[in-house]
Amino acid sequence: MEKDIQFRKNFIWNVLGTGFNAFNSLFFMITVTRINGENNAGIFTIAYATACIIFVFGVYAGRIYQVTEPDKNITDKDYIFNRVITSIFMIILVVLFCFIRKYDFYKSEVFLLLTLYKCMEAFSDVLYGILQKNDKLENVGKSLFYKSLISVLGFIVLDLFTKNLLISIFCIDLVWIIFTYIYDFKISKKYIDFSVNINWKNVLNIFKLGFATFAITFLGMYVINAPKYAIDNYLSDNLQTIFGIIVMPATVIGLVAQFLIHPFLTQIVSFYEKRDLKGLNKLMLKLIFLIFAFGIIASILAYLLGTWVLGIIYGLELGEYQLGLLVIIIASTLYTIGTIYSSVLTSVRETVSQLILYAIIAIFALIISNYLTKIWGLNGAIASYLCIMSSQFLLYAIYTNLKLKVIFKKGEN
Repeated sequence: MEKDIQFRKNFIWNVLGTGFNAFNSLFFMITVTRINGENNAGIFTIAYATACIIFVFGVYAGRIYQVTEPDKNITDKDYIFNRVITSIFMIILVVLFCFIRKYDFYKSEVFLLLTLYKCMEAFSDVLYGILQKNDKLENVGKSLFYKSLISVLGFIVLDLFTKNLLISIFCIDLVWIIFTYIYDFKISKKYIDFSVNINWKNVLNIFKLGFATFAITFLGMYVINAPKYAIDNYLSDNLQTIFGIIVMPATVIGLVAQFLIHPFLTQIVSFYEKRDLKGLNKLMLKLIFLIFAFGIIASILAYLLGTWVLGIIYGLELGEYQLGLLVIIIASTLYTIGTIYSSVLTSVRETVSQLILYAIIAIFALIISNYLTKIWGLNGAIASYLCIMSSQFLLYAIYTNLKLKVIFKKGEN
C-alpha cells in the first residue's frame, strides 16, 4: 500500500515538475517579446537554444544512464565530481562560442547568463539521479516545480519593473543556485556515502561509457536548432524571434510523444527479448498512428487559428506566417514519428548505428539550413526545417525496419 502511494506521489510530482520546467522557455519568450522587443527576443531565442545544446555536455550521458548503470563500483560521489567537470566545461564552451562568433558584449552576457542557468540545471540533475535511485522522484518533481514557478514569476516581475533582460535572467540563475543548495543538496546528501573516496578513474570512465548516448543527444539537439544558427548567420534578430515563435508549438508534439512512448518502453524490450517482430511492429504502428492523428489535428488548428492565437500571446502580427507555421507542425510530426523508431533502436541496444545516422543528418542539416536561409531568408529556414525533419524520419524508418528484420531473423536461427 505504501509503495502504491509513493508511486502515485512520484508520478504526479514528476509530471508537474518536468511539465512546468519544459514550458519555462515559452513564458520567458512571451515576456521578452512583449517587454524587451523583437530584437532582444531574437537574441534570447538563439542564446537559449545554444544553452540547451551546451546543456547536453553538462548532463553528458544523462540521468537515465546514471540510474540504470549496472556498475556498482561507480559511486554517487564519482557521478557528482564528473558533473562538476562537465558544468565547468559548459561555461568554458559558451565563452569560446561567443568569442568565435564575435558577438558583442551585451549578446555574450545573455549567452553566458542563460548557460549558467542551464549549468545549474545540469548539476541539479546528478542530485536528482541520486534521489531517483532511492525512490524519491517526488522530491525531484517538487524541486523542478518550485524552481520553475519561482523563476518564471521572478523573471516576469523583474522584467516588468526594470525592462533589463540581463537582470531578469540573473534572477533565474539566483533561484537555481539557492534552491539547488538549500533543497536539492540538503535532501540528496542523506543518501550519499561521504566515507568513500572519489575514484578519479571512475570519474573519467563515465565519459567513455556514456559517449554514444551523449553524442546522439548532442547531434539531435543540433539538428533541431540548425535553422536557428543559419538565421543567426544571415538574418536579423527580429526574424530569429519570428522563427522562435512559430517553432514553439512544435515542442508540444514532442512532449505528447514522450508521454506516449515512455509507458511502452518495457513492452518494446519484452517483444525484443521474445523475438516477437509481429508484436513489435503492431505496437510501433499504434504509436505512429496516434502521433500522426495528433499531428493532423494540430496542423488543422495551426492553419486556421495558429498565427492568430500566437499573435495575441506575443503581441505581434503573424498572419503572413500562416503557411510557415503549418509546415513547421508537419515537419515536427515527421520528426516525432522518427523518435519512435529511435526509441525502438535504443531499446534493442542499437546506439552506434544511431550515432552514424545522426552524424549524417547533422551534416545535411548544416548544409541545407545555411544554403536555403541564405537564398530564401526566413522562408528558407522554414523549408530547411522541413527537409531536416523529413530526412530524420526517412532514414530512421528505413534503417529501423531493415535492422529489426536482421535482428529478429538471427534470433530465429
